[in-house]
Amino acid sequence: MRIIATLLTLGLSLLSSVQAEERPQDYRQLLPLTLDGAGPWYRVELPMAVHYAARHADLRDLRIFNGAGQAQAYALLPGRSESRDEEQEHGVRWFPLYADAQQNDAPRLRVQRSTDGTLIELSGDEPSPAQRQLRGWLLDASAIDAPLVRLDLSWSGGEEGFQSFSIEASDDLQHWRRWGEGQVARLSFAGDRIDQRQVELPARSARYIRLLWDSPRQAPELDAVTLRSRRQASSPAPLVWSEPMQAQITNDGHYQWQLPQALPVERLRIHLDEPNTLAPVLFEARSVEKDPWRVLASGVFYRLPQDGREVRQDELALPAWPVRQVRLKVDARGGGLGDQAPTAAFAVRATQLVFLARGEPPYRLAVGRGDVTSAALPVSTLIPGYSDERLASLTVAQVDVAAVQSTEVDAPATAAMDWKRWGLWAVLLLGVALLAAMAASLLRRPDKG
Repeated sequence: MRIIATLLTLGLSLLSSVQAEERPQDYRQLLPLTLDGAGPWYRVELPMAVHYAARHADLRDLRIFNGAGQAQAYALLPGRSESRDEEQEHGVRWFPLYADAQQNDAPRLRVQRSTDGTLIELSGDEPSPAQRQLRGWLLDASAIDAPLVRLDLSWSGGEEGFQSFSIEASDDLQHWRRWGEGQVARLSFAGDRIDQRQVELPARSARYIRLLWDSPRQAPELDAVTLRSRRQASSPAPLVWSEPMQAQITNDGHYQWQLPQALPVERLRIHLDEPNTLAPVLFEARSVEKDPWRVLASGVFYRLPQDGREVRQDELALPAWPVRQVRLKVDARGGGLGDQAPTAAFAVRATQLVFLARGEPPYRLAVGRGDVTSAALPVSTLIPGYSDERLASLTVAQVDVAAVQSTEVDAPATAAMDWKRWGLWAVLLLGVALLAAMAASLLRRPDKG
């Protein structure tokens, strides 16, 4: 019994190791990768051909192999929007703020504003010319609708050295909130001059900014004021398009396309062959053939002359449902799309792959296997110290779709591995048969009691 149990355990462990072994020959398609740069991490934007060749929409059957057939560590980054900071400079108007030289209070203001909030006049209870002193400046930022991040001052006069001031902000010129301190400097030495004119702001929005000098007697006269604003803009992830596919004409006269699998299509494009085409259209879709059709999108396609040029509308945005079959119904009142069945291209959000190159090239992307689970790592595990900036700096590798390789060239190696599997299964079955025979023998043995 111990011998049989040992045999079964050994067979199971060997079978598990063989089943867990990843081989390029197990995948339907092998696509060469073109690497350019030192690596060791490479970033690949997956073309639509990879999605079409995969057996699973989530790309769980995707692998990367090196020249020795060893699987490489990789991560998948689904398509996502990209955010970026956009900065803009604004020239603004500024107004002097005078106060009594014997007092340290901030100047009192009377203002007049236009209908859009822009400051058009500023006055106050000015002291007599003999007593008045330049206390600071009021900046009109009411035309800027983004957070303010930097202040740039140009001035003349005043004493050389450092000039410090407080920064306050308001939206109504009555209630002020403190934004911190600022300092500018002008230094001269041996015929050279150094100007420090920029002051960082706290990235907040305000209609008005007040600068109050710490030492008004030394305050310079402003010649120009520039504010820099920053807003965050986002753009959707790029799309990857399929090659044009010819439609099949159904028995009821509609057009239909069959995708290799259910994909979250976000856009489609119909090629309009003939000029002066106008066609109201309705697209329906389903992910499984037995499911009912449901409306996907509708619109009007056209290719028409206008002002001496041709204008086209041949694309439609889709709701990114997983769809495998797409059907087009054309309103015949528009004249149709021509005599030939139309071609359509489909687009999904681009997925990026990042892999760590180990071993020797050539490196190949393998895809197309049903009985697998995902081997992708989190990108933060694959790249220690990961950041979006580091991702953007990685060397780009390309998938050579035109050089797709068939796994049939490795059929002898596959056959040898299959014999190994069958041999292990035979060992297991033999062990089970021996156990069954021993159990039957024990049952037939007469009871000695």
